[in-house]
Amino acid sequence: MDPAGSDDLVVIARAVRTHGLKGEIVAELLTDFPERFEELEELILVSPSGDRSVVQLEDYWFQKDRVVLKLAHCDDVDRAKQFVGHDFAVQQADRVPLEEDEFYDWELEGCTVKVGDKSIGQVRSVLRTGGTEILVIADEAGNEHLVPLAASIVVEIDPAAKTIVVDPPEGLLEL
Repeated sequence: MDPAGSDDLVVIARAVRTHGLKGEIVAELLTDFPERFEELEELILVSPSGDRSVVQLEDYWFQKDRVVLKLAHCDDVDRAKQFVGHDFAVQQADRVPLEEDEFYDWELEGCTVKVGDKSIGQVRSVLRTGGTEILVIADEAGNEHLVPLAASIVVEIDPAAKTIVVDPPEGLLEL
């Protein structure tokens, strides 16, 4: 794994605090696939400043909605403190494959959203409400539009071309 060779990373966890006295790190899960840790032997560590390095994953376990990571050569609380605020990532090529009509949020973020040929803005984020996800779209004036990620509204998604075509019901974009 070459951490410096690509910007194509998928962050799967973020260190939030230490755990115990043996160098364990509690991390917020940022993946919908926590089972992916079963096959991981190494992770790309990304510092808040963007520096990257490869770390060996010795062990992990889940604690409520978080993961506790035990890294090689991290055997005390002082060493573990150095990782708080860092992200743990994998190469995009190592991401969990999705079904044909499913997309990761990061694939949608930054996409230009169009109604026909007219751009209405770019996807800033994907809002999860417990029901249908919502595309948060920012237009050139800085206005925000909320468009449900529903098959009846979203006509086409092309993450490779960074475009999404929508057919919103009348009045939706004026809300």
